[in-house]
Amino acid sequence: MNQELAEKTVAQLKNASIDFVTYLPETRLSRILPILEKDDFFTLVPVASEAEAVTIASGAALVGKRPACYMEATGLFVSAYNLLLVSMRLGIPLLLLISHVGNCADQKNSFRFAPTGVRTEEQLKALHIEYQVMANASDLNTGIADAVRMMHALKQPFALLFTGDFTV
Repeated sequence: MNQELAEKTVAQLKNASIDFVTYLPETRLSRILPILEKDDFFTLVPVASEAEAVTIASGAALVGKRPACYMEATGLFVSAYNLLLVSMRLGIPLLLLISHVGNCADQKNSFRFAPTGVRTEEQLKALHIEYQVMANASDLNTGIADAVRMMHALKQPFALLFTGDFTV
């Protein structure tokens, strides 16, 4: 992800009123972190596990925050239990910002991520989590706002899978 795209991504998160972000750093979308850190609008919480990220963000939602969890696709598998038992069971609107590593549009595709990347969408379907693939920079214009609206309408997690232009 280039700097300009990172800035646009953060601006769209702010426009959608996402104000609380848990994260486990990864490579592809990492340029958003310094931008988020500099903006007092956002509360950032680094975590040691994606499962922890989901639980902390869900708790933040219960006290009025508008949360997102930032992780790579492999983190979806790690956090599945917490998504089901905390976020979905309690009806928590939660935005999942997932770098969609290992799928066909991933520009940094490798043997390490492909085995899980090709299963990410199936994992989301199995968990009954709605999602949208964000492959083009132009997807940002409405993608984040649409996702946030849907997560609140559904009262459950909604995933944005960043790939293509976002993984260059």
